[in-house]
Amino acid sequence: MAKRENWGSKLGLILAMAGNAIGLGNFWRFPYQAAKNGGGAFMVPYIGALLLLGIPIIIIEWMQGRYGGKFGRGTVGHMIYLQSKEKIGAKSSAVLGSICGAIIIGVVTLVNSYYLHIIGWSLGYSVMSVTGGYMDKAVSTGQYFANYIQSPEKVIVFWVISVAFLGFALARGVQKGIEAWAKLLMPLLYVFGVLLIFKAVTLGSPVKPEWSSLKGLSYIWTPRWSELSFKTVLAACGQIFFTLSIGMGIVQNYASYLKEDDDLVTSGLCTVSLNEFAEVILGGTIVIPITYAFMGMEGLQAGVGLTFISLPNIFRAMGGGQLMGALWFFMFFFAGVTSAIAMYNYVVTILEEEMNISRKKASLGVFFLYMIVGIPVMLEPILTKTAELVYLTELDNWVGNYLLIVVGLIEVIVVGWFFGPERATEETNRGSYIKVPKWFYSVLVKYVTPILMITVLVGSTNDFIKDGYFKAVPSFVEKFPNLVPWVNGARIVLVIVLVTGFIITYKAIKRTHKKDFA
Repeated sequence: MAKRENWGSKLGLILAMAGNAIGLGNFWRFPYQAAKNGGGAFMVPYIGALLLLGIPIIIIEWMQGRYGGKFGRGTVGHMIYLQSKEKIGAKSSAVLGSICGAIIIGVVTLVNSYYLHIIGWSLGYSVMSVTGGYMDKAVSTGQYFANYIQSPEKVIVFWVISVAFLGFALARGVQKGIEAWAKLLMPLLYVFGVLLIFKAVTLGSPVKPEWSSLKGLSYIWTPRWSELSFKTVLAACGQIFFTLSIGMGIVQNYASYLKEDDDLVTSGLCTVSLNEFAEVILGGTIVIPITYAFMGMEGLQAGVGLTFISLPNIFRAMGGGQLMGALWFFMFFFAGVTSAIAMYNYVVTILEEEMNISRKKASLGVFFLYMIVGIPVMLEPILTKTAELVYLTELDNWVGNYLLIVVGLIEVIVVGWFFGPERATEETNRGSYIKVPKWFYSVLVKYVTPILMITVLVGSTNDFIKDGYFKAVPSFVEKFPNLVPWVNGARIVLVIVLVTGFIITYKAIKRTHKKDFA
């Protein structure tokens, strides 16, 4: 059994896991998803998806991670192989593990290729909040953002600082790097969030009497049953995957550093609770009341522009807006860093375990990898002179959304049907204060969760077809023919990474478990 580093404390583990889950999506994706899907009508399937999809898959991934760690492995391809080989044989398990491994390599490489840029933007806007950079009303916040991402000197500086910070942290290992920074950044995130909540709920009605912060808060908690639809259910399920970082392999990677009898059920539930507090209480109680008070419903539905265009416009108008902007963007930066560090660590783990490269050298190597794969994200707005960001959009549609559901479905099937409910229950409950009941795996994981996931996958596929994502020229880029090459470039990069990831994972499984293939 390979000796691996462990977490130094349970608090450090929970904060690091919560940091992995609490990311940019908690503070910009959740508010506009809730707003455009009926507010309270969205929250009903959201809570249902949390209970029937989110929590079961989180427990599965914690269990898979600790199980893989016993064999000295922190990557999902090996974990899928180890838990399915007795049922379906070595070769089929290797293929299944390699499919998951390929997708997750695609996720941690390509999602971070643009995620790290957004983190860089948030750091840049944090500094400009302090200096008052975007407070000049002579330039609209939309134009200011377009100018910002088209300025190489600004983009490169804050991007490189962000990636270098992650590389420095990871070179120090699990306890001195990931855990130490989680203990610092996560409490700061919550403190900044509470200060912003106080400001948000005391705004009153600064623009129109019918636009008050408390009415915005009421909107998200008042179910409008007429707006509840299958599309709302799909949106809620997708948000649960996105917010809990499930199907990305990074929960298993962190859990692989657990000791054999560490309590994974309590830790997993604590992680979910901290994430939901950050998303629903912090994200929902900051963004929705503030935006509703100044812009009404139209402002809430601004999508990704909510953070870098709508909110800066509001900070210009509110009293103490410069301070509020600084708190918001620093909180946004902390959330991004604690998520990106988990994806960064997954790639470091591959280099450590499969190529026997030291952690410091692996961290430096991944730094240069992210510099390379992030170049197209940086160049598109600079070369095309537009803020449409279709390269980023195409990657996010596939590796940031759709393929996560595929991985999650495979994980559920492997644990429920191949590893088996009895073994899974025993493995999960070892060392746990809270025990999962027998029906958790034999009924929920084996039947209920996969049926729901298949429904979500079919519905998502249907939506992708309707939205033209399977077409040679996707619908979102039809009006911009000059940007079509960027979409095709994203697709080519995605295929190359997935094929390379499959080959790397398959060879690693065969090399590590060569006795099984004799």
